[in-house]
Amino acid sequence: MPQALFVHAAGDLRLGDVPDDALGPTQVRIAMKRGGICGSDLHYFNHGGFGAITLKEPMILGHEVAGEVVEIGNDVTDLAVGTLCAVSPSRPCRACVECLRGLPNHCLNMRFYGSAMPFPHIQGAFRDTLVADASQCVSATGIPAAHAAMAEPLAVALHAMTRAGDLVGKRVLVTGCGPIGALVILAARRAGAAEIIATDIMAPALKVAKAVGANVTLNTADLPDALAPYATGKGTLDVLFECSGAAAALSAGIAALRPRAQVVQLGLSGDMSLPMMQITGKELALKGSFRFHEAFPLAVQMMQQELIDVSPLLSHSFPLADFDAAFAMANDKSQAMKVQLVFGKEA
Repeated sequence: MPQALFVHAAGDLRLGDVPDDALGPTQVRIAMKRGGICGSDLHYFNHGGFGAITLKEPMILGHEVAGEVVEIGNDVTDLAVGTLCAVSPSRPCRACVECLRGLPNHCLNMRFYGSAMPFPHIQGAFRDTLVADASQCVSATGIPAAHAAMAEPLAVALHAMTRAGDLVGKRVLVTGCGPIGALVILAARRAGAAEIIATDIMAPALKVAKAVGANVTLNTADLPDALAPYATGKGTLDVLFECSGAAAALSAGIAALRPRAQVVQLGLSGDMSLPMMQITGKELALKGSFRFHEAFPLAVQMMQQELIDVSPLLSHSFPLADFDAAFAMANDKSQAMKVQLVFGKEA
């Protein structure tokens, strides 16, 4: 029987059997190849949830995945057995008021893999085989499975670009250089940013930030006032992508922004205090950026066309059976950037 990786409570991961789901006419069966461990997976593992979202039953983790089609439904015409696919975890209902407004990432009935927000929980995709809607699956022919599994976090970064608008010639600040911050740097460089300044408190993350296109990297643990030169006058930078979820990073970034600059908040770690006087006095635009939808196939396409190279982020991989070691490594930010689980024969 196929197996899946369940989180039962904080610190309690177990492999368990899962039945083979029946295949519907518009669905495909995927033999999983790669699955990336995301920050939300770590929250469930480390804390049993985050914020008001807590585990109420065992849940399969995982939403950054890619695999090979092994069976297709009778009505599927655009995928074939043997095709490597990136699988989008975003499954909006397409019928609620937000979906009908053209905002599927805000679906009121979203079924997002590996989410404890609803109950029963939405089971995730760290499993040997997965039955998915064909509409979720994007052919990733021509790129490795490890890259295809990066489509989801890359889509998050590409969606953030749409929230920021035109970046051509802009001076961009990225605070927090974990996987999402590094992908934002890649996307902002491709979008035409003239200069990218990146901050983090970990030297390894800043090394990756430099490798993927940051012009300047600043360690704010070693130098808390590292952004002070950019805060002269009323500030000098055009766009802040805040990817850490840390209040200190947001405040320092806002101080470095020029009047009528933009803040795009991606980092999620709970509510933060805002320097409202600066936001008002400098007429800053504050925008959230949440998940993605349309950006997912674009993420795959950009990797296929070699417009974005995610390989500098891929730091470690472990067979599914070594999930304990994989999650321990993913928790070690002094060594790890993106840790992936390997499924099937590749393991």
